[in-house]
Amino acid sequence: MLGAVTTGHPTRPRTHRHVRSRTARLVLALGAVSALIAIAVVVVPLLRPPGPRPLFQLPVACGETWQLGTYPGHDDYDVDLFPTEGEAWGRPVLASYGGTVTEAGINGSVGGRTPDNPQGPRGRGGGYWVKIDHGGKWETQYLHLLEPPLVEVGQRVAQGEQIGRLGSTGNSGAPHLHYEQRRGWEKVETYFDGSPSGITNDDTEYTVRRTSGNCVSEQQQ
Repeated sequence: MLGAVTTGHPTRPRTHRHVRSRTARLVLALGAVSALIAIAVVVVPLLRPPGPRPLFQLPVACGETWQLGTYPGHDDYDVDLFPTEGEAWGRPVLASYGGTVTEAGINGSVGGRTPDNPQGPRGRGGGYWVKIDHGGKWETQYLHLLEPPLVEVGQRVAQGEQIGRLGSTGNSGAPHLHYEQRRGWEKVETYFDGSPSGITNDDTEYTVRRTSGNCVSEQQQ
């Protein structure tokens, strides 16, 4: 009598299938953990409160007296700086405090206002500008510079280091420096040498004079 006859392929062990399944689950789990870590690296610093206010100084040469002002429609906390003596065009613009440059280029468009053609066509936005990260969620911005900044993105700058020259690029009516201080990436009242500027809103025209304490000692050089 003949024994039972089987056809087809013999059943393969399921060991390899289980191994592949466990490996796939492990890869997915590791991917999820990596994604959570990446999110935490980005989100956690954003949730931290800002650090203490740096001792910002006027972004102009030591001992010079400048007029700080605002006007209706200028936006709250924005400060325009004009020298009280001498030519405005080309004056050195200095870092208010040490930090890392995060923007250095063109904000909007440059336009055509120069010392040789002060009534040339206006540009848009801030023209040539610089933004500096001072750590602890504190930033400063410097707009309407005369020409491309003297610093570049990623560069470390010291308090009092020249970052550009005063001009009238962008949407500017006359040579001046538009300046902002930001905490947690929101504009706040500017303080210089520990004292408030008094410029908090743009409801009315307001001006005040301040003398720069942006003086770099030999120890800081």
